[in-house]
Amino acid sequence: MRTTKSARPGSVVYVPMDKSEFRSIIFSEKKKNKIKKIVILIILMIFVIGCCMYAGISYYYSYHFFYGTTINGIDSSNKTAYEVEQEIAGKKDNYTIQVRARMQDPQIITGKDIAYKYVSSGAVLQLLKTQKSGEWISGLFETKNYMVQEETSFSREKLEEQVNSLNCAKKGNQIAPENAYVSFVNSEFTIVPETEGNELNTREAYQVICRAIDNDAAEVDLESDPKAYEKADVTKESSELQNMVNTYKNLTKANITYTFGDETVTLDGNTIKNWLQFDEKGQLLQNDEAFRQHVVDYVAQLAADHDTVGTERQFQTTSGRTVYVYGSAYGWKIDQDKEAAQLMQEIQSGTQTTREPVYSMRANAHGINDLGDTYIEVDLTEQYMWYYQNGNIIFQSEIVSGLPGDPDRKTPPGIFTLNSKSSPSVLRGEMTANGTYSYEQPVTYWMPFNGGIGFHDADWQPYFGGDRYLTGGSHGCINLPPENAGQLYSLIQYDVPIICFY
Repeated sequence: MRTTKSARPGSVVYVPMDKSEFRSIIFSEKKKNKIKKIVILIILMIFVIGCCMYAGISYYYSYHFFYGTTINGIDSSNKTAYEVEQEIAGKKDNYTIQVRARMQDPQIITGKDIAYKYVSSGAVLQLLKTQKSGEWISGLFETKNYMVQEETSFSREKLEEQVNSLNCAKKGNQIAPENAYVSFVNSEFTIVPETEGNELNTREAYQVICRAIDNDAAEVDLESDPKAYEKADVTKESSELQNMVNTYKNLTKANITYTFGDETVTLDGNTIKNWLQFDEKGQLLQNDEAFRQHVVDYVAQLAADHDTVGTERQFQTTSGRTVYVYGSAYGWKIDQDKEAAQLMQEIQSGTQTTREPVYSMRANAHGINDLGDTYIEVDLTEQYMWYYQNGNIIFQSEIVSGLPGDPDRKTPPGIFTLNSKSSPSVLRGEMTANGTYSYEQPVTYWMPFNGGIGFHDADWQPYFGGDRYLTGGSHGCINLPPENAGQLYSLIQYDVPIICFY
């Protein structure tokens, strides 16, 4: 059988305590409580002291920058805004700026020269105000770098004086820029580039230096501003210069060969180039008027060498005599105005051609005898005429010329060509005061060649040739028998030279 115990506790036995033991226990408890209070008090004191210290340090950093703070490269730890600004200002005391200029050694302008100084803008103080002083502990573990604008001031008047005293600003040290120009180099026209020079725009240079100082720059190069130096007015990119090059390249390509019968005269680029003007440095001087004058002079020389109008010619007569006949109305005559204009155009376009010059009058042949072998010969001494065609006589006749004893009626010698032909016609003398003519004579064939002088039939003449002209001479015309006049009328051509001589 299992036995069970009762849940009821057994009898409690009380043991009596000694009073001395009780007092010991009480004392121990009191001691512990006192120590505890002391510890708590110490902790409270430490906390209060810590708070006071924290508050004091925080107050300190309301006027000082945190440890580890750098402003504009200055260690600003534990410094006031004023102290930082004093250091910034101190850096400005030794400020200098080096000025670099074209073709000159660098020069220095010092802060003292221009009364350069630091001006507080309040930016450092404002930066301090943004600092939360209660966060000073973070400064022990991190660094903070700040940049603030350093405001400065300087005397503009003194800077202007300093700029004007720089070597680069002195006129004696300046070289003016030179324009690009066209020159003839290595047998061709080319553009010689402009030169920069170092002529300073002093006002602009002042502005460049002023801006650099405003930015606290340690140096400035005046060439950094395109406006600081005077520039050439004409550069190598000039379209006008390129057009000049193209024009003058064409000019020297021109080659005009003139033909004068078997003779030729050539105008080429070498001659044309010599008509151009260059200065001492080789610059082509564009002088259209002078160039045009060279063209005119060249054409005038061509005319002087080859015109025969207005010259005297040696002529071998049919009778065997050698006579000299002046010809003012026949021969070669260059139209100088038209020829100069055409030549100018051909030169400008670089034309290469072979041609005759432009003539205002032409002859039958070139050379010493420009009469050729087709002409009409009128021998005023022999009172006879011949018509030669290709060297052969196709017509001949006795004549009666002007009355030699009367200067107003004498047939003038010379070389002429036919002016016109008409059949019939009426020959008239000078008009008198009463409105009539000194004479009126109907003719069947009229062929004038020298003003009012010409060939015509004269049926009133009793005979022709011999000495008839000495007493019965005409008013200057060449009288022909009617039948001969008709034959000549049918043969004569406008360009055939008519040679009248004594």
